[in-house]
Amino acid sequence: MTMAQNTKLFSGVSVLFAIVEAGTIAGAAEALDLSPSGVSRALQRLEQRVGARLLARTTRSLSLTDEGRRFYEEVGPHLAGIEDAATRAASSTQKVQGRLRINIDPYFSRVVLAKHLTSFLAQYPELSVQLIMRDSTGDLVADGFDLALRFGEPPVGSFVARKLTETRVITVASPAYLKRHTKPRHPKEVEKHDCIDFYDAANGRPYEWEVRRKKEVVPLRVKGRLLVSDSGTLLNACEAGAGIAQILEIGCEQLLRSGRLVELFPDWSDERFPLYAIYPSRHHRAAKVRAFIDFVIKILGDNERGS
Repeated sequence: MTMAQNTKLFSGVSVLFAIVEAGTIAGAAEALDLSPSGVSRALQRLEQRVGARLLARTTRSLSLTDEGRRFYEEVGPHLAGIEDAATRAASSTQKVQGRLRINIDPYFSRVVLAKHLTSFLAQYPELSVQLIMRDSTGDLVADGFDLALRFGEPPVGSFVARKLTETRVITVASPAYLKRHTKPRHPKEVEKHDCIDFYDAANGRPYEWEVRRKKEVVPLRVKGRLLVSDSGTLLNACEAGAGIAQILEIGCEQLLRSGRLVELFPDWSDERFPLYAIYPSRHHRAAKVRAFIDFVIKILGDNERGS
């Protein structure tokens, strides 16, 4: 049976149930906002599809035939279940509830989001959250994700992408490291220092280093004995004096304000990295998705204000 045939059958069943509940064709037509002739035609099509007369019609009354009663009793629970499911689905677009499954960038989850999760969960007690760290967006629908939160340009495909913010890529070192080594005055001097590389899992190699000042781009060929794939390890090792690192400014504002990390080249920090919320469809976006995106936007605003 095709989708169109299924739709017509379901429509006919709904008409039959409306007639039984209203007791008349006219009453069913008013309840369904249809014309009486439209209701009669829908009933006739259903009877033709089923191959049996479902209603005994006289000039004064309507009643279910034996076949109609069996059909009504067998289909009734299924129709009620469909209506309940439709009601629950409709309410999910208005109420923040259920399970929210997010494909999330590991850096953002650990450095920015984690300390705010208690507040989000307290705000929505009927919601459970699954944060799944992935190296790429992948197939959100096939993997069962409601949305993704990823740095970098969004993938090409049937996604809806909303840019939430842009963050600077900055070159930093700790006071302990700078005390032991001469502070580089120009970005190219970084090539003579111990550097901490960050592993780009999506491409299977360390991230390439560069600095930008307006349209001027300077690539850096750094050397170092430490390569990490975890953002927390990168920040902790850099703060401990293991070497110079390139980091995203977002989530590290307090480290910079407190002086635990020092930005080396403020004039060479025009490289920007976007953060996107990515979800499968712009239509019927559930309330839980909207609530999470709004919450992330608030966090980003608080970070910028230093609160």
